Order: sequence, then C-alpha cells, then structure tokens
Amino acid sequence: MSSPNLDVRDVARLARIELTDEEVATFQSQLGKVLEYVEQLKSLDVSAVEPTAHANPIFNVFREDMAKPGLDRQAALANAPHSANNLVVVTKVIE
Repeated sequence: MSSPNLDVRDVARLARIELTDEEVATFQSQLGKVLEYVEQLKSLDVSAVEPTAHANPIFNVFREDMAKPGLDRQAALANAPHSANNLVVVTKVIE
C-alpha cells in the first residue's frame, strides 16, 4: 500500500510552525505511516457498528435545583484576608 501524498511543509505553514529540512523528513515519514494505518482501517467492515461520539455511554446525572442556605455575611467575611464596609477587599489588577 503506498503512502498517501502529504505535504508536511504545507501543513507546517498552516500551523505556523517553522521546520528544518531534517524535521520535514522525519515528520514526512511518521505522518506517512499514520496515514497508511488509517488506510488499513478503511478496509474494516463497520456496517453493523452503531455510530457514536464516545466509546462508553455517557449519562448526565442531574439533581433537583434547590436553593440551600449559604454562609451568612459575617461568616463569609471572616474567611476573607481583608474586608471593609461588609465587602471583601481585593488587590487591583491592571493589565
């Protein structure tokens, strides 16, 4: 089976990656082997396999959304490193 045509330099350009000639040769060989394996997988009969997004079933377990009492203001402020006027004081961040 012949290796599918793959232009490593074009892929590197699209990814905005600069490659040396040695890296291009190495990646050309490695990616060619990957594509040859993908070609082998195409020969498998998967007509009886149900399409799926995940190998294992995924189920979301939802609980009822119920309001619960939280910390009172004084208890929350007691955990803050700095507070003033019933608010948590944080350091100003400027970028």
